[in-house]
Amino acid sequence: MRNVKITIQYDGTNYHGWQIQPNGRTIQSELTRVLSQLDQRYVIVHGAGRTDAGVHATGQVASFMIARNFEPDQLRDAINGNLDRDIRVVEAEFVDDSFNARFSARRKTYHYRVWTAGVVSPFAYRYVYHHRGPLDLDQMRQAATSLVGEHDFSAFTVMYSDAKTRIRRLERLDVEGDQSGISIIAASEGFLRYMVRTIAGTLIEVGRGRRTASSIRDVLQSRSRANAGWTAPAAGLTLVRVDY
Repeated sequence: MRNVKITIQYDGTNYHGWQIQPNGRTIQSELTRVLSQLDQRYVIVHGAGRTDAGVHATGQVASFMIARNFEPDQLRDAINGNLDRDIRVVEAEFVDDSFNARFSARRKTYHYRVWTAGVVSPFAYRYVYHHRGPLDLDQMRQAATSLVGEHDFSAFTVMYSDAKTRIRRLERLDVEGDQSGISIIAASEGFLRYMVRTIAGTLIEVGRGRRTASSIRDVLQSRSRANAGWTAPAAGLTLVRVDY
């Protein structure tokens, strides 16, 4: 048996997220199906992050044990040959048996993309949230500074959660702009469910002038989901990197 680490890219539009669901196709279920066929036994696939329905990835990581004798590139090609083209394994490598894609991860980086130009390119519409008109970039940046660091992020996740703790250390929250829109880049060892999308939705409301940058600290301290902004649409979110 060999422990394998794969790096995956996928367009999440047509999937019910990463995690296997009783009804509906997921990224994990597709990988499990293909790997179980290739290894002629049930293969358990561990993912670094459980992306939600409609969320994309350019740098998702998964690991699994395999019995058959494949070279890494052969395994990559065999997996891809049995997947739809909106999921691709871009790299496969053998790793130490102690490696686990989820528990060995040290940092995950997400990118939320807001398209503010009047027309969304047909090559981008699946991967952005379209907000017509400019957003106040400076105010969004000021608001973001209140969220960096270790906090209780109860206000930025689902009201009911099975997470052992809602305290997370947000290592990075950058707001960058270009001609077509704004990028919100968040990095942490771990995120709560809908956390990045709720942060994005709240920052967008600041950019619209619907709430002030200074109010974000009070939202955070309230620990109440009712005080934060909306949960931005899944299409704009991409898992771009997992560090180990």
